[in-house]
Amino acid sequence: MITRRKLLEEVKNYLFITIGLGVFVFGWSAFMTPFEVTGGGVAGIAAVLFFATKIPIGITTFVLNAILIAVAWKILGTKFCVNSLICTFLLSLFFSIGQSIFTHPIVDDMFMSVIIGASLSALGVGIAINWGGNTGGLDIIALMIGKYRNISYGKVNIVANFIIVGSSFFILGDVQKLVYSFVVLFVYMFVADIVIDGYRQTYQFMVFSNKNKEIADRINSELHRGATFLKGYGSYNRQESDVLLIVAHKTDKVRVTRIIKEIDDSAFITITKTASVFGKNFDKLKL
Repeated sequence: MITRRKLLEEVKNYLFITIGLGVFVFGWSAFMTPFEVTGGGVAGIAAVLFFATKIPIGITTFVLNAILIAVAWKILGTKFCVNSLICTFLLSLFFSIGQSIFTHPIVDDMFMSVIIGASLSALGVGIAINWGGNTGGLDIIALMIGKYRNISYGKVNIVANFIIVGSSFFILGDVQKLVYSFVVLFVYMFVADIVIDGYRQTYQFMVFSNKNKEIADRINSELHRGATFLKGYGSYNRQESDVLLIVAHKTDKVRVTRIIKEIDDSAFITITKTASVFGKNFDKLKL
């Protein structure tokens, strides 16, 4: 049964997915395609075909993504593939609109244009993926591999993207545009990994306080997060004490800190970034 809360959550997710896909396409259509500079993924393949045949990027993107979604249906499941179809439709629609609006680059300097375009595209895809969407194509392949292996989004795409970008030289025959396309590729992968990994960033709190029980209760009731009591022994005062261990998502960092401050303003706290966290309410371990 679909509850009102779940429905609102889905609407919120698709709102951010739509925004992310819109930013992604804006980066391509307004800054890169007018200069005949391409990037990776299915959008890159579609762009290369557009430069060669003038077939609109939106049409090629939809056809190629539809094929990949059909292949991925059993591996990634019905829910994901239906979601991918929706994202593919939005992506194709945005490309059709973007190509009709941006027939000339809005920034005259080619280098600045491709840097801005690559950064915006990476930001857009990061937003879309973090809210449960994707841009299809190599994203689907990356997610299929990511289902079984802990490999970053950028690394999964790098080999295929190099081939796609390299192929643009045989269509355009322009070394400068090829070099700029590789610049796009590196900037895109760098920014995309920062956005995606940054969203999933987790923190580990070590709290030394006489009121750790109250702090843990507040975190349990307000954030619905667990906490662990560890036994500590002070080397200076030679007394045993409880040390509170908390692992929280980036979005909960400020709230955890605020709870500790409200209960014990003199608490001693260490906060460290964690490389990865696996388990309940966090990522699944894939080997």
